[in-house]
Order: sequence, then C-alpha cells, then structure tokens
Amino acid sequence: MIRRLTAVVAVSAGVLLVVSGCGTGNEGPAPVTGTPAGGTSAETTPEAADDGVVIDVRISEGTVTPTNERIDVAVGQTVTVRIDSDADDELHVHAVPEHSFEIHPGTGQQTQFAVEVPGQVALELHETGKTVATLLVRP
Repeated sequence: MIRRLTAVVAVSAGVLLVVSGCGTGNEGPAPVTGTPAGGTSAETTPEAADDGVVIDVRISEGTVTPTNERIDVAVGQTVTVRIDSDADDELHVHAVPEHSFEIHPGTGQQTQFAVEVPGQVALELHETGKTVATLLVRP
C-alpha cells in the first residue's frame, strides 16, 4: 500500500511540474554566449549540424522568427540556438531539467543544450510571449 501511494505521489509531482510550466523553474537564467552566428539574417528552418540541430532565431521590433516551428531531435542530440535580437528577453526550454538563457540586444548569441527525456519540449521567449519551437524528442 505504501509503495503504491509513493508511486502515485511521484507521478502526481511529475505531472504538476509539467503542467505548471514556466513558474516552477528553480534554475536561474544562464547567459547566452557570444559566438558569431555567421551572418545577420535568421533562418526559419533549422539546419542539421554534424552533431545536432541548429535553430536560428531573430527578435526584431517585437517580431520573432521562427514562431511555432516543430523540429525533430533525438534524445541526447545537441541543440544549438543562435540568436540575433534587438531587445532583452529570456529563452526558456521546457525540458527535464529545464534551462533558461538570458538574451541581450546583439547578434551572434549562441547557446547549446541536449534533451535527455523523450517527448515534446517547448522553447519559449518570456518577454515576447512567443513559442519559438517545439522539439519532438524521440528515443
């Protein structure tokens, strides 16, 4: 009986974390590194890198490109997000564990992460309120 109750509590806690979204992250924002992106225009289609996927993001005058992209990635595959922005924002990756990255005005900002749990992972910008992409993470 105690084992069953423990399992129910564990599952409930996991569901609560997923459902509650951005407000539950206990991890502080991490800086986005300033590696040149190789150009100033953002692509709307992610490109495949040798070891992962690259997503080029542009934030300009309140407009975000891409928006609501669906991108296939494998568990453990490196995802690189290259960002050109004219405003401060924060990129939040709704994965387990969650990641947050500060964005500042400038070009060629870059961050990398990998997702270790299969499922759907949203990449969301907090200030603009836009979802850049949803990663479809497969085993």
